[in-house]
Amino acid sequence: MRPLVRLMLKGSLRQIRHIAAVPPAQADDTVAEVYAQARREFGVVAPPLALHSPAPQTLAASWLLLRETLLAEGRVSRAAKEAVAAGVSRANDCSYCVEVHEAKRATLPGTDAHRPLAVWAMDATTAQRNQEQPPFDAADAPEILGTAVTFHYLNRMVRLFLPDSPVPDAAPAAGRGPVMRLVARAMRADRGAPVTPGAALGLLPAAPLPAGLDWAKPNPTVAEALGRAVASVDHAAERWIPEAVRELLHTVLASYDGAVPGPSRGWLAEATAPLDEAHLPTGRLALLIALNPHQITDADLADFRAAHPSDRELVELASWAALTAAVDIGTRLPAPGGTPRPAAAAAH
Repeated sequence: MRPLVRLMLKGSLRQIRHIAAVPPAQADDTVAEVYAQARREFGVVAPPLALHSPAPQTLAASWLLLRETLLAEGRVSRAAKEAVAAGVSRANDCSYCVEVHEAKRATLPGTDAHRPLAVWAMDATTAQRNQEQPPFDAADAPEILGTAVTFHYLNRMVRLFLPDSPVPDAAPAAGRGPVMRLVARAMRADRGAPVTPGAALGLLPAAPLPAGLDWAKPNPTVAEALGRAVASVDHAAERWIPEAVRELLHTVLASYDGAVPGPSRGWLAEATAPLDEAHLPTGRLALLIALNPHQITDADLADFRAAHPSDRELVELASWAALTAAVDIGTRLPAPGGTPRPAAAAAH
């Protein structure tokens, strides 16, 4: 049964939109190493991970985030962290991730006990809702808040590059539940392959923890993963994303309250008004990915591709915008015993 599930999930890489993921048989160097670790410690090379493969360092960054927050064995149970993943995904209306992580929760013990965590994760994003103390203690904060940041990131990537469900549209309704249960059972480490915290940090060079994520410091591994991932993604962005676009996203996030802008795209036209014409396609797409990926259109992608045709550039832009937004949210999430940072006081 396990080889059958792996075969099914290998075919699921064809669900990835807008870019061509590196097939496992053609992977080398960093991509091959991340794929091997994912198969060994996550059970599969899942589409939300593989979609990063045109940009190897970005792939490594996404794997570090996923591995060291959700998967690594620590103080917090996998069931509790899956509750956070599902709650954040509901908050972001990422139905693909909701299906996957609710199915995984159903295979783990203690699901009902972690409902308060799922509710907290769903409600804690906006400044209006994050004033109450969370349902976990300070020692658990690095893993729980780290998982929340990871899924605020992954949800934005999945909304752009994957369909609404991991189950093919052609699958009969009655078969969707059994399929997802098979997928969920595959999402586990191989026997005898414990997911030891920190074992994958060597994929990326050391880097400092981003400002505002002090809640991660009690767990050096989570702090290192966040620092290395953010630095790697930022370094890729600095190579080619215009400084004006990078400054614009930080400026917009400085007054972001966590609410999804819309329903019209008037907010986007207003926010990008300061940009030069040549920078508009990149700026528009970056803001959409960060703040409302549901509003991305084929025209937005075509305009960006006209100037930046490579898959690597699209993945690097999306990853930078998504992770910049996720880290900003992470600076505002309430930590036990602390006071959440108001949205208007964001610092970058």
